[in-house]
Amino acid sequence: MTLLLLLLAVLTLVLLITVAKLHPFISFLMVCIGVGLIKGMGVTQLMGSIQKGMGDVVGSLMIILCLGAMLGKLVADSGAAHKIATGLIELFGTKYIQWALVLTAFIVGIPLFYGVGFVLLVPLVITVAARYKLPAVYLGLPTLAALSVTHGFLPPHPSPVALAQQFNANIGLTLFYGIIIAIPTIIIAGPIFSITLKKYTQKPIAIFSINEIPDTQLPGIFPSVLAAFLPVLFIGLDTIFNTILPQKNSFSNVVHIIGDPSIALLISLLVSLYTLGIRQGKSIMQVMGPIGDSVKEVSTILLIIAGAGALKQILLDTGMSSALVEPLKHLSLHPLLLAWGIASILRVSIGSATVAGLTTAGIVAPLILSSGVNPCLMVLATGAGSLFFSHVNDPGFWMFKEYFNLTVKETIKTWSTMETIVSLAGLIGVFILNYFI
Repeated sequence: MTLLLLLLAVLTLVLLITVAKLHPFISFLMVCIGVGLIKGMGVTQLMGSIQKGMGDVVGSLMIILCLGAMLGKLVADSGAAHKIATGLIELFGTKYIQWALVLTAFIVGIPLFYGVGFVLLVPLVITVAARYKLPAVYLGLPTLAALSVTHGFLPPHPSPVALAQQFNANIGLTLFYGIIIAIPTIIIAGPIFSITLKKYTQKPIAIFSINEIPDTQLPGIFPSVLAAFLPVLFIGLDTIFNTILPQKNSFSNVVHIIGDPSIALLISLLVSLYTLGIRQGKSIMQVMGPIGDSVKEVSTILLIIAGAGALKQILLDTGMSSALVEPLKHLSLHPLLLAWGIASILRVSIGSATVAGLTTAGIVAPLILSSGVNPCLMVLATGAGSLFFSHVNDPGFWMFKEYFNLTVKETIKTWSTMETIVSLAGLIGVFILNYFI
């Protein structure tokens, strides 16, 4: 009966989002109230459970997501991403221009939200493709493969951070394992898959190209790369020191402080405010205006995360989570494959990778304690599943179609296939890591 109620709740969530076109936050709230009432919760208890679930998950993530949005906005508006791209193209040369763009997307994709990264990098790709007379899809899809992988696998992006919180996984280790899996995944879904893409010679609509920023107005290559990688450096150092030097001393305590994701992002933002803003001749008010606006981009994501946190708490407080553990434990599926599979089904049904991943977390989180599976790998398996086969119910599908001037059929053959390769390669990488750790 518990499993049937869960399936009914998930189906209702899918229908509310896809058919009724309600905002995911409203849909989560309606499903939480419905499940709570069916399970006999009183109104006071029900609303208390919802508020606790929202507060627990959002309270721990708000600092990270807001600071991450501010840093990403600064990287985008300062021209740092453009500088990284042009610098890498000069370094790699025309022959390896695709690799330069892929590496650019990986670097700037770490601090940038996916939507911001998409609208920032795709016009750059289109401009570069026109300049070097190369098919735009051939250059663009590998670039977006790198961007998609950072979005699904790597903190401080919203979904991996929220999943790490729900699975009680170490963010530093999740980032470390995520990078190990991300590199081969990007190569397979990007440059290798792109060998089949040279036949797509459609010219993108001219409106999507960009006017290049003069070099004199761009920041240097070092501060540009530093702004993107500084949070990763701080978090990574903390993870390494905790692994090789578990004994606490004054130096390791300092590393642990600056390696906390919130503090790492705050320090990175303050450094970048100077190197990408004030040092470039901008006043603090000129820099802070757009940065303040960037928080608006986080609001919808925070609402979705809050809704998913509420659903998880309802499942816990009604006893549904513990009741679900036993039947799920006896399934012949490995917990990592189960998490990937549920996230994949939800991704295909709903379209939103974030909603798919966080809904899955509420279902499979109890399995971590009972199965002993590594929670960091559960984050990555769920993230990989949430990227599976993007199609017509995903806004990213239509953005790619329109930017690159493709038909729906061509978009499925290119974009949807790339996302599926990312998902499957990520899953394989998770199981390989699971064998060794």
